Amino acid sequence: MRILYFSRNYTPHDFRFLNSLSKTEHEIFYLKLEANQRQVEDRPVPENVQQILWAGGRGEFRWSDLPRLVLDFRRVVKRLKPDIVHAGPIQTCAFIAVLSGFRPILTKSWGYDLVRDADSSRWMQWVTGYTLRRSAFFTSDANVTREKAVAFGMNPENIVVFPWGVNIERFAPKKEERGEKQATSSKKKLSVSSKQSKAITLFCSRTWEPIYGVDVLAKAFVKVASVNPDVNLILLGGGSQGAKIRQILMNGGVMDRVHFGGQVGQRDLPRWYHMADIYISPSHVDGSSVSLLEALACGMPCLVSDIPGNREWIEEGVNGWLFRDGDADDLVEKILLAIKNRRSFGRIGKAARKTAEERADWKKNFGKLLEAYNHVVARSE
Repeated sequence: MRILYFSRNYTPHDFRFLNSLSKTEHEIFYLKLEANQRQVEDRPVPENVQQILWAGGRGEFRWSDLPRLVLDFRRVVKRLKPDIVHAGPIQTCAFIAVLSGFRPILTKSWGYDLVRDADSSRWMQWVTGYTLRRSAFFTSDANVTREKAVAFGMNPENIVVFPWGVNIERFAPKKEERGEKQATSSKKKLSVSSKQSKAITLFCSRTWEPIYGVDVLAKAFVKVASVNPDVNLILLGGGSQGAKIRQILMNGGVMDRVHFGGQVGQRDLPRWYHMADIYISPSHVDGSSVSLLEALACGMPCLVSDIPGNREWIEEGVNGWLFRDGDADDLVEKILLAIKNRRSFGRIGKAARKTAEERADWKKNFGKLLEAYNHVVARSE
């Protein structure tokens, strides 16, 4: 089978898909819509994947470029003659593929394209519905996006939902024999005495963009720190809200209790989860958050915003906790309550790991994508 994988960018998620596809018997081609801006994957495109040069992939997508991109996409598929085009997000890559006239198309939701972008304007509503009604198949990582796709006209019989999952061998609880060294290392980085056994470290790896709510966490941490002198925070990544988030922390006088880890590659990421006690995701929009699945796989108690995508994974008091989306005060209460009940971390961490093993194993979940490919191609013959 010849498969054309068409994505907006080249992120760790794209690498995960392409790397797994490259190990199949299929011939894989990769088309990128935009030049990398943020969340750049630090590994090259996998071997056995042919990246195609075309009119896109050189800057940010602009609607004024749509006619030129559609025409060149037609040229690409005419030359490659793929059996299937796997495209997403919906309103950009999948829309271009649909407009080109090529069939069959498997449209993949990235979560935000349905939960946020689809209802942002009448134009986006039309684009979403137009694309989904002309897609042979649809995949998403959460039921919340499945329901939205059906509401926009996607045939529910042609949908498969599977979490993108994580490598649960790489993302795993830290080993006891090395745990003490890692804990000591993390406390040194945070300028906290290793003798403070009661110190708690919070961890967030979400991008500093409005939809991920890291500013809500910053506000909450200022209040938590004023009550508990033994709480620290690790923030990874960056983004357009960087100045705002740093200003909140600076004004709150807690900069010395925050460690900024910057951009961290996938190879090094598990070590950062191991440095912390509680994973926090204040995101306003999510399907099945991969960073949440990574934290669960690492056996971390998870405190996340109470949104549909997170409720599919977190059971209150079992493998984590939920707080009211966007409510910094409620987040403060939940953090302090979790710390008060820190003796439960071991039990909750084991339940978190079990959740990941049962539902978030990428090796198992990837098979559902291959089944979808075979279904689409067999039906189109």
